[in-house]
Amino acid sequence: MDWPAFSKKLILADGRIGEAETALLKRAILDDGMVDREEVAFLVELKQEAKQVHPSFDRFLFLVLKKVVLADGLIEDREALWLRNILFANKRVGPTEAAFLREVKRDATAYGSEFEKLLRDCARLGYPDLT
Repeated sequence: MDWPAFSKKLILADGRIGEAETALLKRAILDDGMVDREEVAFLVELKQEAKQVHPSFDRFLFLVLKKVVLADGLIEDREALWLRNILFANKRVGPTEAAFLREVKRDATAYGSEFEKLLRDCARLGYPDLT
C-alpha cells in the first residue's frame, strides 16, 4: 500500500487541515525524534492540496522545516535553494513565511549567499526588514 497517498486522502477528506489532523501529524512525524526532508515534502504537499489550513498546521510545518534546515546551524546554498522552492511554491511569500525567514536568520549560526539572495528577494516583495 502507498501509505503517504493513503494518509493524504484521509487527512484531506474534507479539503481542510484542522487542529485534529495537525495533532495526528505531529505525533506521527515527531514520534521518532527525527525529522527529514521527506517529511517536510509530505507536509508541503498537504498544504498545497488543502483548500484550508489551520494556523496550527502552518506553525507545525515551519517548526519541522526549521529543524531540518538548521540541523547543523548552517544554511548552505543548497538548503537555501530548497527553502526558496518551498516558500515560493504558491508563487508568493506572505507574512507567515516572512516571520519564518526572520526566525531562521536569527537562529542560524551562518548562512551563504543563496540565503542572502532569498532574503533580498523577499524584502522586495514587501518585507524590507529581512535584509
